[in-house]
Amino acid sequence: MTAIAVTIAGSDSGGGAGIQADLKTFSANGVFGASVLAALTAQNTRGVTAIHDVPPDFVRAQIDAVYSDLKVNATKIGMLASSPIIEAVAEGLRAHSTGPVVLDPVMVAASGDPLLAESAVASLIGELLPLSDVITPNLHEAARILETEVAASESAMQSQAEQLLRLGARSVLLKGGHGEGADSSDLFLDAAGSATWLRERRIATENTHGTGCTLSSAIAAGLAKGEGLEAAISRAKQYVHGAIAAADEIEIGSGHGPVHHFYKIWSC
Repeated sequence: MTAIAVTIAGSDSGGGAGIQADLKTFSANGVFGASVLAALTAQNTRGVTAIHDVPPDFVRAQIDAVYSDLKVNATKIGMLASSPIIEAVAEGLRAHSTGPVVLDPVMVAASGDPLLAESAVASLIGELLPLSDVITPNLHEAARILETEVAASESAMQSQAEQLLRLGARSVLLKGGHGEGADSSDLFLDAAGSATWLRERRIATENTHGTGCTLSSAIAAGLAKGEGLEAAISRAKQYVHGAIAAADEIEIGSGHGPVHHFYKIWSC
């Protein structure tokens, strides 16, 4: 049986993040990828210049079309810019068999451009957290959801991950890539509150566009193939580390370039 994963997210016209990164990640990890576009962005390696939200009823139509035909084994949710779109996605997912759901609460692009309306944060918490098997916020996204300061220590990260569980998340992978220090340390908190730290040496590169999308999609790919959540997260972390390490092998754009999704398959 062919493993199938669906990404529900925004399009990155520059190809480094969003739907494009998700589909590349699914393919690089041996999974067939389908997609539901929730937003279009005019974007490149230097930033986002315009955003066009897909009408909520058309988002729902895409969900119904994909899930009514394909046997979906896992779902990844990325950029959803507004409350009506979030509500349409939640209603659609409740109507279909989705497989495990990975929620990447995309709020700000790597360039600093906002991607989620302030009014939509409550909808994301109320509508999507209960439907998700794991959420994958970075430090800034976690702070925004919790309306607090960005965690500056591992103890603060653990405290915030525990607060996210109490908000309704089933499990949390709090990403520490925006932190300081020689290691990039992520914290996984399962439904029981048991903590696991995943650490990789931090790589000195400016080409990290799309890392969050890529990590959440790699987790979804593992889940689609039947891996347990912890195993899928661990393997995804290793895959992204390799993609970042190989990012300087490709020359894409003049700003923050993308990671190398196909570093195991082809080289430049």
